[in-house]
Amino acid sequence: MGCSCKHWLIAGAVLGALLAVLGGILIPVGDSVIRDTVRKETVIEPGTTAYEIWSSAGVPVYRQFWLFDVQNPLEVVENGSTPVVVERGPYTYKTRYLPKENITVHRNGTVAFLLPAGAVFVPSMSIGQEEDRITALNLGIPAAHALFPEKNHKLLNILISINNASLFQSRTVKEMLWGYYDPVTMRTVGVFYPYNGTFDGYYNVHTGKEDISKVGVIDRWKGERELPYWKDNYCDMINGTDASSFAPFLDKKKELFFFTSDICRSVSAEFTDTVDLKGIEMYRYMLPPLTLAAPTVNPANKCYCHNENTTRNCSVAGVLDTSSCREGVPIYISLPHFLYGSEILRENVLGLDPSETYHNTFLDVEPTTGFTMRFAKRIQINMMYTSSNVIKVLNKVKEHTIFPLVWLNETAELDDETADMFKAEMLSPITMLETVQVTLLSLGSVVFVVCSIAAYIVHRKSKKGQDLSS
Repeated sequence: MGCSCKHWLIAGAVLGALLAVLGGILIPVGDSVIRDTVRKETVIEPGTTAYEIWSSAGVPVYRQFWLFDVQNPLEVVENGSTPVVVERGPYTYKTRYLPKENITVHRNGTVAFLLPAGAVFVPSMSIGQEEDRITALNLGIPAAHALFPEKNHKLLNILISINNASLFQSRTVKEMLWGYYDPVTMRTVGVFYPYNGTFDGYYNVHTGKEDISKVGVIDRWKGERELPYWKDNYCDMINGTDASSFAPFLDKKKELFFFTSDICRSVSAEFTDTVDLKGIEMYRYMLPPLTLAAPTVNPANKCYCHNENTTRNCSVAGVLDTSSCREGVPIYISLPHFLYGSEILRENVLGLDPSETYHNTFLDVEPTTGFTMRFAKRIQINMMYTSSNVIKVLNKVKEHTIFPLVWLNETAELDDETADMFKAEMLSPITMLETVQVTLLSLGSVVFVVCSIAAYIVHRKSKKGQDLSS
């Protein structure tokens, strides 16, 4: 009986060892299966999960706008007072709701497309109507002052006087955002004019079929591999993806790079935290403070500083002069409320209160597939005005004032239906395989150890019995 029991225990130990070995073998095999499946489904080509998401309109993207309402316009113009502003918003529009157009797959492993732009007002997500009026900067005057040759400034002053224009004006939200006719410049101006009916691109991006690490990486934008704005090899790089997705199997230690045409440059984001989105683990990436740091702190930003007079010998942090990609119009990009910006920016315009929580950009990326499933792109559009001895409405204002016009929060989030589909089709098989691996390894190890110990005890008792009988 004891011998039979010992045999069964030995068999159990062997079985446990086999189960543990099988579980151990399944780990690299299972990981290989998972990686092969993910690589296949994240390639941008018809028939893959990535292509289905990439080519469609997908989850609606919303842009919330906060406009800056000037509280003391007369004092600024007549006495040179520091402007005081109050933000008004959000005014929300549904954007990026149109699918990509003119999708063309090339033989060199890239795919080209146009990204159509459109904006539809969403009253239920806004504090008021598009017809709400605010006191805002007169866009035409700083633009004309910058663009008109100095010899024509007397003529510009006459045009301003004839049209009874001033540095500040009352305009509707819709006019400020999407355009109005300006009698001074005799053309339509607006913070985002033109927008509806326009296109961003052509984009030409890698499909990832030959090299999955390049999936989504921009090969060309508007037919070029470099930007024409900064006249520098580093600053003119088109680096990374468009931020909608990245290569699968993210490494927390590595930055993510993406290009955004809104600010005419590429940027990077760093891993900051692990967050949950509808039961799916995400890696959160945020823009580091060095992104818009002064060249004295971040020398890599030296090539973005074109006008040393307006930035105090390139020592002002937190703003990007984009006039070179705005036909010379003095538009400056920053984070909202000049987050991470030099104190002088908030001293020249009162009423701003930057917050890293509310004003920084972030991306929540699913680490296995590299899909961005939630994001908030937050930027502020500013315009610079400066004093003039010739133009009357600029006689007393402070020099080189970078004035905030509007800040936006462009955001989108994975919906419940897509989240459930993703968990069922992608995460559940992975979780099940991992569970089988761990179960076999754990159960086999336990059975092996228990049976081995029990067999040893039975063997000792049997031997002891034999010794006593002899």
